[in-house]
Amino acid sequence: MPAGQLVWNMEINDVCVIGGSGFVGRHICHQLAALGCRVRVPTRDRERAKRLILLPTVDVIAADIHDPQDLARVVRGSEAVINLVGVLHDGRGQRSFREAHVELARKLVAACRDNGVRRLLHMSALGAAAQAPSAYLRTKGEAETIVRGSGLDATLFRPSVIFGRDDSFLNLFAGLLRLLPVVVLASPGARFQPVFVEDVAAAFVKSLQNLDAFGKSYDLCGPRIYTLRELVETVGALIGRPRPIIGLNDMLSYWQAFAMELSPVKLMTRDNYYSMKVDSVCACDFPFGIRPAALEAEAPEWLAQNTPRTRYQRFRNRAGR
Repeated sequence: MPAGQLVWNMEINDVCVIGGSGFVGRHICHQLAALGCRVRVPTRDRERAKRLILLPTVDVIAADIHDPQDLARVVRGSEAVINLVGVLHDGRGQRSFREAHVELARKLVAACRDNGVRRLLHMSALGAAAQAPSAYLRTKGEAETIVRGSGLDATLFRPSVIFGRDDSFLNLFAGLLRLLPVVVLASPGARFQPVFVEDVAAAFVKSLQNLDAFGKSYDLCGPRIYTLRELVETVGALIGRPRPIIGLNDMLSYWQAFAMELSPVKLMTRDNYYSMKVDSVCACDFPFGIRPAALEAEAPEWLAQNTPRTRYQRFRNRAGR
């Protein structure tokens, strides 16, 4: 079967997207809605999902996905479930890595089995493994083991850092570069292969009805590898705010992460520092015949603009709206 070919004799028209109100989830929901699929998005905060409410085939459902009864209710009757839930920081006002990654994966597998849902797509991360240096990557690896051993028709996706108009990665650096005369950068040699959010969403959507994807795991990367220093330099050039960058050595990177971890607004933690010790890159081709977009081709559309509308959107992004 050619890559990317959909198996239309196994139609999936009703999909539950766990984490559908998040950055990647919104793009997946839009692509599914454009195909005419019925989409369910459970959330405890309808305000976060208000952009999805306007889509004609999307149903935003009030639910606590960490409650097994609520989870069973929202997946019941679905033909497929997509799990996109993940947190970058452990605890402190949000779910812990173990709750968001491991325990939710276990609850979701049970809910799918109990309610006759065979198809499960799961978002993991490059470098996820039981022996990884960070709790984030270790718990992502545990969740992969749960999904692989579920007996369901599961497909896993392991992206590098994901960029797009509403991301919290490139936009974070753009904000810092607009604010600071000099950037003091931890782990400047950490390596990433940023992937465009629309390409990630397309991989999920194309895999839904592709029998070749059952039981498979796909690494998702863009066409170019960058060090963290190169990424910051690229963002600075795109927004017209190049800044001197002071790269910290390993010890100073750790202490900067420790200091930032104590801040009310977490830009970085020690666990993030440990995660960056694992290169977030891959050598495989992008699946399903998708040609991944280059950062330099897509990011200028929103990063380089400085109109009142884009300034307002940046404010909304920082506020999480």
